[in-house]
Amino acid sequence: MIICSFTDYEYLLDTLKPAVQKGDFEVRRFANNELFISLRTPVRMDHCLILGSIAPPDERLLSLALLAHTLKKEGARKVTAFLPYLAYDRQDKEKPGESLAIAWVGSLLQAAGVDEVCTIDVHSERDKQLFPIPLLSTFPARIFANAIGEHHLIDATIVAPDNGAIPRCKSVNAALGRPTSDVPYLEKRRGEMGIRHTKMHGNAGPRAVIIDDILDTGATLISACDNLLQSGTSEIFIMVTHGLFTGSDWRKLWSLKVNRIFCMDTIPPAKDVLDESRITIVSVGQLLKEQIAQLNADAAIH
Repeated sequence: MIICSFTDYEYLLDTLKPAVQKGDFEVRRFANNELFISLRTPVRMDHCLILGSIAPPDERLLSLALLAHTLKKEGARKVTAFLPYLAYDRQDKEKPGESLAIAWVGSLLQAAGVDEVCTIDVHSERDKQLFPIPLLSTFPARIFANAIGEHHLIDATIVAPDNGAIPRCKSVNAALGRPTSDVPYLEKRRGEMGIRHTKMHGNAGPRAVIIDDILDTGATLISACDNLLQSGTSEIFIMVTHGLFTGSDWRKLWSLKVNRIFCMDTIPPAKDVLDESRITIVSVGQLLKEQIAQLNADAAIH
């Protein structure tokens, strides 16, 4: 396998060796600002992986699509897009007059020559239904469970901030050897005033670990933590797969008895995130390596 990694994701390459060979390419712009891909590694009849992001700025999506097209033009047998964080995957709901962006992204990647996409913790099963090409997702349950053990949080209750996070919490409980039947969860409402939680189902206990897929602006988690405190919880930990840390509102979490935030490096962490001692960054490299091994195993079978 040949892997073509965009510059901002090269921090993961050492983890993936020797399973893949690094491909050499360059993204440039002409004087008129048109994108241009220069591929320097022969790829004919090879299975090529593209490691990168389609998150804004939009140049990332266009560059990845153009690279996929170039790889297929140069004879690549198969192109797999490795997108640790699948941007646009929350835009998966049918609403009159509104775009269905995750379906559009899938169609665009398919048209560019991508045969399949591998990601970490896709937002919903509906994303897979809307994608026109295979969308393979891995959830880091074992990694979260290990972090819970290493940071002496075995006595903490795992809590879902909404219905959608319940399967994630059950997976982590299973990895810890706990019963998966009952997961305390919060009922979430969206209104003109934003996100708020209206009801707690189940009991959280004095220490809680909230598990979710994304920390973006932090609105959902801020409301969830406020509700937990009102329910009697006194110490909160947060584990998310993707730490976007958009804006500054998420910092309100520190005033809501949040002791530590754990997130994976599916998105290159910003400097202010790396400098925050209460945020623990967990590498996604091992999960990507396991996905590569699975791709090799599937190829051997077929």
